[in-house]
Amino acid sequence: MTRLRISKDDSGMKIIEVEAYLCHYQLPESFYPTWIPGFPQTRNSCLILILRTDEGIEGYSAGVAFMDEAKGLVSLLRPFLLNRDPFQIEDALQLLRSLSFLGYKGWFVENALWDIVGKATGQPIYRLLGGGADRILAYASTGELHPPEQRADEVLELKAMGFRAVKLRVKAMEVRDDIALVEKVRQAVGDEMEIMVDANQGWPIHGFGPYPRWSLKRAMEEAQAFEELKVRWLEEPLYKNDYQGYAQLRAATTVPIASGEFNEDLHEFRDLIVGGCLDVVQPDVTLSTGILNGKKVAGLAEAYNLEFSPHTWTNGLGLAANLQLMASVPNCPYCEFPYEPPGWIPQARDFMLTEPFQIDDQGYIRVPDKPGLGIEIDLEKIRSCGEKV
Repeated sequence: MTRLRISKDDSGMKIIEVEAYLCHYQLPESFYPTWIPGFPQTRNSCLILILRTDEGIEGYSAGVAFMDEAKGLVSLLRPFLLNRDPFQIEDALQLLRSLSFLGYKGWFVENALWDIVGKATGQPIYRLLGGGADRILAYASTGELHPPEQRADEVLELKAMGFRAVKLRVKAMEVRDDIALVEKVRQAVGDEMEIMVDANQGWPIHGFGPYPRWSLKRAMEEAQAFEELKVRWLEEPLYKNDYQGYAQLRAATTVPIASGEFNEDLHEFRDLIVGGCLDVVQPDVTLSTGILNGKKVAGLAEAYNLEFSPHTWTNGLGLAANLQLMASVPNCPYCEFPYEPPGWIPQARDFMLTEPFQIDDQGYIRVPDKPGLGIEIDLEKIRSCGEKV
């Protein structure tokens, strides 16, 4: 921990302490994410950042981690963050953009600045961004590839819990197996639930197990089948920077095309939106943009009459930050609610929070209305599973 005390002057609030924990929280059961085929995930790994100001206000954020690679980011961040005014968010974005040139994804840091600003002004972030909805309809975002019969039964359980929409992962080697999965779930739920489909082709992770790579032709074939199955959107059917392929696919199908979780900064989203690549724009404020740039992307999407539905599959603090942005925009129809029991459940996803996020009996997730991110962290639990860095 590095601490810097400064005298009060007319320059405004300052960050005087940067505290960070690299956490590896044990999941109740192994989880097998489709985005890392062949890799059994046993922990929720994240870097939790606490920024303290000279006025005693704390701002929280969390970035994703794999092993211990996040330690280097903290050592690089500290000298840049200390003595900075947390209200100067545009300037902070320039700093985080500079970090990206060095190979570090630090967009999540900006969320902690907004947390401070909200607490200093006594407002939740979404009100500072323009106000909006106090709840958002959630869709259950599954994360594993299950046999069709099993997944159909699981989706019926989700429906009984109150979910009105579900996202299925398709990662079979053969096209017919992808289609069979979606067909089985559609037969089970009829027209009573929306079904999203995620191909996880945007950023392939190589080295653990076999996986299919979709060509444009395969994406077109699957999209055509999903038209008949009334799929709400097809997510990441192509590599994240295949702008030409996305535009061709979108023009060839009536199924809305979604992507954007690992696209970074304004220029990539400009190319996706202006290039006619997407119907649903999906940045993540922890991975892609930060909150302020996320608001800019939402505005550009709105200008092109597109939907905006951020990716949230990171952790509880990431979900909280994305929720604040979602609530401030008029073109967000759904909030992604990561859920794949028994491994990935709210208590494990949100371990760093005193209260995990849940949906209500109508399938909505409430937007926290306390100042800042509107959440409280469980510092004891963070310290019990985390290494201070």
